[in-house]
Amino acid sequence: MTSALTGRLEAGEVIAERADERLERSRLEPYLRRHLEGAEGRLSVRQFGGGHADLTYLLRFGENEFVLRRPPLGPVPPGSHDVAREYRVLSRLYRAYPLAPRGLHLCEDESVIGAPFVIEERRHGFVIREDLPSEYVDRPELNRRIGFALVDALADLHLVDPAAIALEGLGRGQGFLERQIEGWTRRWRGALALPAQESVERRMAPVILWLKEHLPRSAATSLVHNDYRLDNLLLSSEDPARVNAVLDWDMCTQGDPLSDLAYVLNYWLEPEEDPAWRGFMAMPTWRAGFPSRAQATERYARRTGFDVGLLPWYLVFSAFKLAVIIQQIYIRYHRGQTRDERFRDFDTMVEALAAKAARLAGLSGAA
Repeated sequence: MTSALTGRLEAGEVIAERADERLERSRLEPYLRRHLEGAEGRLSVRQFGGGHADLTYLLRFGENEFVLRRPPLGPVPPGSHDVAREYRVLSRLYRAYPLAPRGLHLCEDESVIGAPFVIEERRHGFVIREDLPSEYVDRPELNRRIGFALVDALADLHLVDPAAIALEGLGRGQGFLERQIEGWTRRWRGALALPAQESVERRMAPVILWLKEHLPRSAATSLVHNDYRLDNLLLSSEDPARVNAVLDWDMCTQGDPLSDLAYVLNYWLEPEEDPAWRGFMAMPTWRAGFPSRAQATERYARRTGFDVGLLPWYLVFSAFKLAVIIQQIYIRYHRGQTRDERFRDFDTMVEALAAKAARLAGLSGAA
C-alpha cells in the first residue's frame, strides 16, 4: 500500500480539537511531565474525530506519541465510559493479547482536565467505517480476508485466560446475562427523552420482556470486549487484512462470549438486505467478498470450540443493547451536552434498532 494512501487514511482520523471538547492544558501538561515517561519536548494535541462516545486525543511530546481517552462531556450513566476499567485491562491484557494497546497511566484526579483519563500506547493503522476505501471495493479476496480477520481477532480474545494476566477478578462471569439485561434496561429508561419518544418505548417494552422470559444459560465465560466491531480495529496499511490493534476497552469484563459475537453480527449487513441500512449502524460487509454472517459464525465456532446454537437470543439482545448505546449518545445531544451535529438524527437509528430487535424476537407486530 502506498505511503500516500497511508497518510490519507490515517490523517482522516485526526482533526483539530472540537471547540467544546478542547483539553485544558494548563494543568494537563505539567501533570504529564511529572507522571508520564517520555513526556518531553513541546506538547501538541489533536483529536481523533471518528468516535461517538469517549473523547480520544493524540498527544505529541516532541517525537513521542500517546493517546489520551476520557469520558464524554456532561453526566454519564453509572458504570459506563469507565477509563479506570480500561486502564486496568490494558495495563495487563497486552501480555497475552498483542492487539491490545498498552495502558501507560491512569489519572483519577478530575481537577486536571475535568474528568478522569487514561494514557495509552499509540498504535498506527487505519479504520474502516461505513464503507470501504475505493481501493478495496473491487478486491473480493482481500475483503474476505478482512472479514475473517475481524472474526479471528475476536475469537482469540475469547481464548485468553484471564487468570494468566491477573484479570480473573474483572467482573463476575456468573449471572452475566441477568446483569446485562438489568443494566441495559435501566440505562434505556434513564436515557429516553419522554414524552417525545413514547412510541419507541412502546416498541421496546415487549422486547425487554421477551429477553427476560427466554434468557439462556451461558455455556462459556471469557473476557468480552462489549463493543466489538470493525471500526474499533486499526488495520495495517501494508495488508488491510492484518489487525494492528483493537480499540475502546472501557466496557471490557468477564462474561458470555456469544454476546460479543452477536454484537458484531448486528453490524454485519449482507448484500441482499435493505440498502437503507448501509451507513446506518452497519459495516461494509455487503461489499463483494465478505463472508456471510453464517460463515463468520462457523469460523468463530471452529476457532473457539464454543457452542453457538443459542445465538438467535443473543442477536435480539445485541440489537437492544445497541439501541441503548445510540440512545445514550442521542440524549447527550438532545440535552445540549454536546453540539456534535452527527448526533442530531440518532433517534431515528434508535427507532430502527427497536424495530429490528422486535422482528428478530418474532414481535414484529408490537406497537
